[in-house]
Amino acid sequence: MEHEDNLDSLIAAAANGDRAAFRTLYEQSAAKLFGLCIRICHDRSLAEDAMQDAYVDIWRKAGEFDPARGRAGAWIAVIARNRAIDIVRRRGRAPGWGGGGDGEDALATLVDPAARQDGGAEAMALSECLARLEETPRRMLVLAYVEGLTREELAARFEAPVNTVKTWLRRGLAALKTCLDD
Repeated sequence: MEHEDNLDSLIAAAANGDRAAFRTLYEQSAAKLFGLCIRICHDRSLAEDAMQDAYVDIWRKAGEFDPARGRAGAWIAVIARNRAIDIVRRRGRAPGWGGGGDGEDALATLVDPAARQDGGAEAMALSECLARLEETPRRMLVLAYVEGLTREELAARFEAPVNTVKTWLRRGLAALKTCLDD
């Protein structure tokens, strides 16, 4: 939790134009975000481009971050994820892991507890909360938010209407938030 509070304050300082705070934010988050980008892009050069775009967005949007709406680490991870997906799609390729495609291998490597500053407590909590979800919503969440599949791609994969996929994702996220808040 202390790490997240620190990220909150660094983003707030960056919103006020503090370049040193932004540099510290980069130093504290770059390894994790690069891992996320490389998993989506499968190409070091594309992942580096995604990282650059992500940090430009983070700098520009720092004033929009609201700690009451979510964690700083999640906010910057979503920005990086979206930039990585955008870059891969512009290149005409599908984002993802290239593994079995069911999201389970992505789930297994989602968080590296050894790389976490909190000793893996957040990773364990996320893993436990994901395990409580039913299989289909869990797989959908991982495929959507880790591998970058769109709702339409999920609908085709799970042979379900797009609106059903949206509902499963929304309910899955709500269940994760409730579990993680407890």
